Amino acid sequence: MSEELKPGMTHKMERQVTEDLSAQKVFPHVPNVYATRAMVGHFEEVCAEMVLPHLGEGEQTVGIGMKFSHTAATPIGMNVRFEAKLVEVDGKKLTYEVEGFDEVDKIGEATHQRFIINADKFNAKMAEKAKNI
Repeated sequence: MSEELKPGMTHKMERQVTEDLSAQKVFPHVPNVYATRAMVGHFEEVCAEMVLPHLGEGEQTVGIGMKFSHTAATPIGMNVRFEAKLVEVDGKKLTYEVEGFDEVDKIGEATHQRFIINADKFNAKMAEKAKNI
């Protein structure tokens, strides 16, 4: 992990809401709008993308928690934007504040935590765990 990883860092990304991101992909008896599951994934993505250039050899991050609100619906075809701010670095635990916007409204917000891991060690643990099935 780089020493440059400091609270106050920000990162943004934009995506278009396609049919693949519809809530109806999970359950057909809901509106055909941007899915909560997709927004949660985009919140994780903007945070992981922020720190990627600051990770050391063999390091990755994993999500370990999120307090999340989806506050407005977004139609298919609209663009969405995500803004993340790193608010705390506690050893290898990172805490972010994240907001999502469509072309009209603020659509969600979250506090998200990620943890920096050694990918080889993590993958070895997952391989060992998979042997139990």
